[in-house]
Amino acid sequence: MSADTTIGLGRTRVLLPDVRVPVKELPEFGQLGHEEAEFVATSGIETVGVFEDRTSGELAAQVTRELHEEVAGEGGPDADVLLLVGPRAPDVLLGSDACRVQKDAGLASAFAFTVDGVGCVGSSAAWALGRDLLLADPSRRSVTIAHASRPTGVDRVRFPVTIIGDGAYATTLVRGGRPVLRAHRMETDGSFHDLFGVDYKQVPWYEWREECASPDRYRFELAMHSRQRIARLVDETLADAGITRADVAVTLMQNVTAGAFTFYETLLGLPIHQVCRDQLSGLGHLGAMDVVLNLDQLLATGELAEGDHVLVLNNSPVAAWAVTLWEV
Repeated sequence: MSADTTIGLGRTRVLLPDVRVPVKELPEFGQLGHEEAEFVATSGIETVGVFEDRTSGELAAQVTRELHEEVAGEGGPDADVLLLVGPRAPDVLLGSDACRVQKDAGLASAFAFTVDGVGCVGSSAAWALGRDLLLADPSRRSVTIAHASRPTGVDRVRFPVTIIGDGAYATTLVRGGRPVLRAHRMETDGSFHDLFGVDYKQVPWYEWREECASPDRYRFELAMHSRQRIARLVDETLADAGITRADVAVTLMQNVTAGAFTFYETLLGLPIHQVCRDQLSGLGHLGAMDVVLNLDQLLATGELAEGDHVLVLNNSPVAAWAVTLWEV
């Protein structure tokens, strides 16, 4: 077995709210225009999970601390590196959210930094980066990846993209872990860097509103780029692993809208697993957490056998795309 095949998942822990709020009971719902309300109604999202009065850093630190208490209790290795997948908005400017999570989680010996600037694709990028860090230095034994999903301001309806829910996760990459990260490809296109933005310098945080410079550009131009990029990245990733689409047991992706699942199923001829729709309906879009949660939920079902391949698609409107192949 080559070195590239020996890095896999160690342990994953997720943190989800007990409170689920129907989308039609969100404070901003009554102020939505006709087009926005129709978008909410057809999104496939019924409820979103809500943590009251919790910051992204607090949630990421809690779930990371809980994960490493479990790992330590089993005699597992300390984290050599902590990769914090950047939240939608940092808790502090100039300071370090990553180092705050490191401190609060008790990871004194880890080197902490943030993976940022690629939106939802951050977790997929962290998988690949974490694997490369382990391969680059044989003395490293474990890389921890963490992220927390919270809305940028007070609004959760992110028209024309999705509806935001709360959650957090921490996961480890280790030598000999299962499933194995078999192949990975990712790309970005800088021409979409300013498609979405928040005017955070001129207004207080409770008035932050995410603005889309051009909903039509998101729906059509970016969608066309995604169609082309994802299809090619899937082919390249599978070729890197020496398999075909027929060898893929399950396909997962991020949870944005029900229509997005249909879009990629039609494009690729690969069914998106029901676990994605279930998480979308009950929790909404959890940003970079989606693919980690979906993979964790899939593995918990026990329906996969050793050697099965799981294809994970991920993209974001910045725009970034990633395809990851795992072998159970």
